Amino acid sequence: MNYIGAKRTWLQILFWGGLWLLIPLILSSDNFFSKTFYRSLITFAGIAILIYINLEVLLPQLYFQKRQTAYIFAAILLIALLVFLFDWDLAPWAEYISRKPNKPFADSDKAQSFFNMCLISYSMPFFTSLIGSTLFEVARYASNKEKESVQLQKEKLEAEMNFLKSQINPHFLFNALNNIYTLTVIKSDLAPDNLLKLSDMLRYMLYECKADKVPLHKEITYIENFIDLYKLKDSSGLNIEVEIDKHRPDLMIAPLLFVPFIENAFKHSKIEDTNKGWIRIGLKVLEQKIVFEVTNSIPSHAFTKDKTGGIGLQNVKRQLELMYPQKHDLQIEEDGKRFRVLLEMEV
Repeated sequence: MNYIGAKRTWLQILFWGGLWLLIPLILSSDNFFSKTFYRSLITFAGIAILIYINLEVLLPQLYFQKRQTAYIFAAILLIALLVFLFDWDLAPWAEYISRKPNKPFADSDKAQSFFNMCLISYSMPFFTSLIGSTLFEVARYASNKEKESVQLQKEKLEAEMNFLKSQINPHFLFNALNNIYTLTVIKSDLAPDNLLKLSDMLRYMLYECKADKVPLHKEITYIENFIDLYKLKDSSGLNIEVEIDKHRPDLMIAPLLFVPFIENAFKHSKIEDTNKGWIRIGLKVLEQKIVFEVTNSIPSHAFTKDKTGGIGLQNVKRQLELMYPQKHDLQIEEDGKRFRVLLEMEV
């Protein structure tokens, strides 16, 4: 239990416990003030137990987990247990909780009625404290969820704006255009096809990625187009291996989560060095998750490449936290010779 949660719980205990500590004392006559005071203290202790279990156990583990029926049964059982302990004749506090009438009843119906009234009076503080504390907590929970939803929408909008400004690396874009221009000059049959690939990439980035999720096959097509256009810069071929599982093309995922890692690999592997530079890209689609892996070489000597473009690894980490909270595992490793990214996402 964190500090804020503990503070909130104790405030509720003090409020409801204090309320049912003061009300009986205010209504009590001078002759019974001492007994009423001790009885109110015992009630306060019961309310403290009730609210603590309700706020720290029942609500988070049952009600907020969409198990409302189980919550209701558990809450009623808890109140019944507390009332039983409150009215237990063998309890150390039994002398302060006497439910015996001043005069014995001759009529059994009246005795039963008196007994029922006692049980109602014993249960009332616990029921009101349970309902009140639950309403406060549910209202707070709903308010926090609404704030999180607004914040998520705000961050998604900011991420989209940043993405539109800088997702495609200008260096890559200019290279792709220059390479396609060269193909047109030499009248290569590859020019129209590669121009169409670049057009598809821009369309996907500017329009289709506005949705929260897109079909996996669109993300795969974008990645393949990115790699194909990059390969145009070296006709002799680059050391790139790609293994992509395409057996579930309509699986819905958040867009452009894989691209920053691929862009990072091309940016830092010095792939142009055909003897030492290399990149390995793999994507597997399992029953309940996607496994994405990118590994690239690390040059022995540092070099400077384009510094602009790309949303960066920190930003994509944040996107994963927003889109797949508690449903992803991202591992980034570097050993001086290779850089490896392994991402597993539940789908």
